[in-house]
Amino acid sequence: MRKPEDNDFASRRNAAAKAKAAQLAAHRAAKAAAEPTRVERQEERIGIAAARDLRRAERDQAKQEEQARVKADELREQAEVIAAANAEADARETALNDRVSRVFEDEAVRKAQRDQRYADRKSRK
Repeated sequence: MRKPEDNDFASRRNAAAKAKAAQLAAHRAAKAAAEPTRVERQEERIGIAAARDLRRAERDQAKQEEQARVKADELREQAEVIAAANAEADARETALNDRVSRVFEDEAVRKAQRDQRYADRKSRK
């Protein structure tokens, strides 16, 4: 006959239950001991997260300002290019109008000279 305490399986099961209970008690004791520092660590983490969010917002704002500056520079450069193109077109148009008016004036002078020669020939006859 066996004694119930000599039962290997039952003793192992009891030892495991006692060990589990001891671990649970140790965990609860450690959790209770760490409670004051947990609040401090949580507040520190919240402060770090707020500072991180603030830095991210500053970076985003700086990035948006840089993009706005670059866009303004591009628009200014485009306006300068358009103004230069318009000035060049105006200069070409003015030059063309000057040439056309000189051609008309020259033709008018030649026609007047031709008419004068014709009138001179008529008067000689």
